[in-house]
Amino acid sequence: MRVKEMYPLCCISLESSAIGDNSPEPMTALSRSCSVADMRSDANAGQWASSGSDSGSGTSSFAGVLYKWTNYGKGWRSRWFVLRNGVVSYSKILRPENLTSPDDVRFIGDVSSGRLKRLNSCGNRRNNNKQQKTVGVVHLKISSFRESRSDSRRFYIFTATKTLHLRTCLKEERVAWIEALGAARNLFSLRRINDKSPIVHSDISLSTERLKQRLIDEGTSEVLIKDCEQIMLSEFSELQGQVRILCEERSNLLDTLRQLEAANIENEASGVPEGEYQLTQHAFSDLQRSKYSEWSTTESSDDVEKQELEDASEDEETYFFDTKDHFPGAITQSDVMDETHAEKLQFERRKKLPDPIEKEKGVSLWSMIKDNVGKDLTRVCLPVYFNEPISSLQKCFEDLEYSYLLDRAYQHGKEGNSLQRLLNVAAFAVSGYASSEGRHCKPFNPLLGETYEAEYPEKGVRFFSEKVSHHPTLIACHCEGKGWKFWGDSNIRTKFWGRSIQLDPVGVLTLEFDDGEVFQWSKVTTGIYNLILGKVYCDHHGLMHIRGNHELSCKLRFKEQSILERNPHQVHGFVEDTSGKKHATLFGKWDDSMYYINGEGTSKTKDMVNANLLWKRTLPPVNLTRYNLTSFAITLNELTPGLKEKLPPTDSRLRPDQRHLENGEYDMANAEKLRLETRQRMSRKLQENGWKPRWFEKDGENGTYKYTGGYWEKREEQNWEDCPNIFGEFNEDIVNKSAVGT
Repeated sequence: MRVKEMYPLCCISLESSAIGDNSPEPMTALSRSCSVADMRSDANAGQWASSGSDSGSGTSSFAGVLYKWTNYGKGWRSRWFVLRNGVVSYSKILRPENLTSPDDVRFIGDVSSGRLKRLNSCGNRRNNNKQQKTVGVVHLKISSFRESRSDSRRFYIFTATKTLHLRTCLKEERVAWIEALGAARNLFSLRRINDKSPIVHSDISLSTERLKQRLIDEGTSEVLIKDCEQIMLSEFSELQGQVRILCEERSNLLDTLRQLEAANIENEASGVPEGEYQLTQHAFSDLQRSKYSEWSTTESSDDVEKQELEDASEDEETYFFDTKDHFPGAITQSDVMDETHAEKLQFERRKKLPDPIEKEKGVSLWSMIKDNVGKDLTRVCLPVYFNEPISSLQKCFEDLEYSYLLDRAYQHGKEGNSLQRLLNVAAFAVSGYASSEGRHCKPFNPLLGETYEAEYPEKGVRFFSEKVSHHPTLIACHCEGKGWKFWGDSNIRTKFWGRSIQLDPVGVLTLEFDDGEVFQWSKVTTGIYNLILGKVYCDHHGLMHIRGNHELSCKLRFKEQSILERNPHQVHGFVEDTSGKKHATLFGKWDDSMYYINGEGTSKTKDMVNANLLWKRTLPPVNLTRYNLTSFAITLNELTPGLKEKLPPTDSRLRPDQRHLENGEYDMANAEKLRLETRQRMSRKLQENGWKPRWFEKDGENGTYKYTGGYWEKREEQNWEDCPNIFGEFNEDIVNKSAVGT
């Protein structure tokens, strides 16, 4: 539903008059022009004049106190706002004698000295003697604003990088601010910034017929007439070219304004002097695909208001990194995709999970936790409510969503660039954690002998995994890409700690390139917190050491999130050689992106300017469910056309409880899960009787499980006679038969 009043302040044209030349109409809710020094201490000094006696003053500057939402810890904080020349700036409330403001300014609301002193004493006791310092700046040319539908005192200003949530004391004050912003909007042309139509159309032509006729009437020769015509057309063409250049300069100017606003936010938050802050060439190349272009049109629902309130943060927060910026030299997945990877599928992979058939019933989490504190989670029978519709076998393949990083690493190695190879391997190791953000459900624990295959020709990879041991739980996987192989086994030791769950991974992951270079690393600890009270969240922490069989290695530190952490999910590390010399520094966030700079550096703003993008997380799907699966994860359990007939009876896609959960058949899913877990308890007996995995073999007594081969050949032959139907009905004969078969 569209809002009745919407002011898209994103307009300018070559014909715009100088800002401030045309004074807006007087507004009844504004006080007379005066300076801050003239403000009287009585309570009524700052109230609005009801008459329009200042209609001829020509001023277009407004100031006053507004309450700005900061975060849930600090709530609404008073700020001093000034609107002048199409720019909104705001700062903390200081003592009146330290507050500077233009002499020609109209005040909105109560700006008496007494009130400013009260606000200053409440919010800024330690800074009474400091001079006014601007906290934020918003350029109205590239912003929009609207009123709140649910609160008569609130309104919002939307920019390309943030949303200002503002509130006045009285609803009349909001009307005055909206009128002031609207008047500032009227200073600009109604032409929109994102209007790509040229100001000078290419089909404009110049007619010379009248000139030719006049010259003929004067008795001018034909040769001279043609020369005059050519001269005139040449001059017109040159003039048209100059106008086109002006249009391009206009477009570049608007792009620079967007950059300056974002740079100003980062600059002021980090304390970097303006002269040292450099803008990059491609910083806002995709601005028109961002939330800015949506907000400046029809975004108006109360749901968005609530969502943006959750995302709003304090003005003075120092940001670790603005991962929405694009640094020069960034390489996308398409840059390294080989032609063989771009093979077109005969079908389109699904974009969302099936719509649930039944309404899901909630489960008391506390009743589950109190009886299982300190126990191994893998041995606890939980209802499907706590599961997501994929298995641990499939989740192993989810770590390879960004396999293009390994393709890129392979190419760099072929070119002799060992540093770039390791940097991309490190980004790949971090990218496997991106899908865990917002994922609070547990994957299905596979049955002994359960397998999963994935063939993605569009990525140029094929993957296979198998559960090779039940006690301890071990999952082995093997993946082949263009010029590389990836394998490993993993065991997750899981425990309840009352309010949290701790997952300690055990196992080594190995990556081998065709040229013989090998890298190995282990995963870091994962924790899920606030199971009883508060918002549930997931975090990863610890040291990841990526060791290679050549000179270089990489160490990555996943910073543990504290209770008051304002910038979580940080990862920082470096690449060093055997002598300890640091060749590159990496930094970023495991749920968003990773960057690097050559040599030893930090994650401070001055180093960020020269940083290069290694990896960036793909955007989440539009149709999110409570499982928060990524677009890639949604495809993992899909039975694509013709696939079911080719799969062995051990494949995870054929597991009934998992399939029922995906379809929203919760009662059937719980019944099947209980049946299969009863069968699962016989797995220990199977192992004791000498059961061995079908497709993997342990490399030595303390080594990892390695793929023995043969699966894809059997798949081609459709020969699954030696694969038991592990999801079928269970009886003791299966255990005895399996023991004899081994």
